[in-house]
Amino acid sequence: MRLDDLRPSDNVEDRRGEDYGGGGGFGIGPGMVFRGGGLGLVAVLLISLFFGVDPSQLLNGGPVSEPQARHQTGPRADDADYMFARRIIGSAEDVWQPLLQAQGTRFTPATFTAYDDATPTGCGTGQSSAGPFYCPADSHIYLDLTFFRELSQRFGAPGNFARAYVIAHEYGHHIQNLLGNMDRGGMSAQGATGASVRTELQADCYAGVWAYHANQQFRIIEAGDVEGAVQAASSVGDDTLQKESQGRIVPDSFTHGTSAQRVRWFQRGLAGGDMAACDTFSAGRL
Repeated sequence: MRLDDLRPSDNVEDRRGEDYGGGGGFGIGPGMVFRGGGLGLVAVLLISLFFGVDPSQLLNGGPVSEPQARHQTGPRADDADYMFARRIIGSAEDVWQPLLQAQGTRFTPATFTAYDDATPTGCGTGQSSAGPFYCPADSHIYLDLTFFRELSQRFGAPGNFARAYVIAHEYGHHIQNLLGNMDRGGMSAQGATGASVRTELQADCYAGVWAYHANQQFRIIEAGDVEGAVQAASSVGDDTLQKESQGRIVPDSFTHGTSAQRVRWFQRGLAGGDMAACDTFSAGRL
């Protein structure tokens, strides 16, 4: 992936090295801990890109802790990953502003927040076990950069373009938030054709739209890049994750879509960069 012409975004918040746990810190948990309120429930269904965590698990937890002092100063081993993420966020800003402006929607950028282990968010306490996530309550994209290593080692999707797809998917949720698509109802939340799956597949399609236009503007795609993103999308389908974790597939509990669906919608956005092609909410076939 060619990064030379991508500018790093300044809409960032670096919380790496901050301890939000108090005492021994947070343990390995299910992901997000949500406080009361309707927005928190919506966020439960939409928040995590990769793990398909049971919403009932995500609703259990305690209060948000205040940040403690940083434990590390100076250069970090993940500084290059942090700069990479800033460049992808910057390219998303450059791509989406004119696209939304062309259809009469005011663009406001998301804030990229890097953190270690756990952090307070507008949707509750975010934990790295949830994977990357977007919080519609504060318009932040949260990422523990150690996920990049897991993306390569666990999900078999190495390379920068696979990483960029992850961030672009979460930025797709921000675009949905700006367009008012995150709260579209009229269907059950979970299930193979439910609102959660349609929301996630549209974010995959928007990731493809970003890739198309970023390549048009900045020539970012090199040989093998698209295959890496396709592998990332395929490895985090509900059917693949369920088979891996529980040995069986339960479509009624789908929240993100199958591997084939995630790949198909990403490629649909990538094919022509047309936002109108990403209307998963009206699609008869996902």
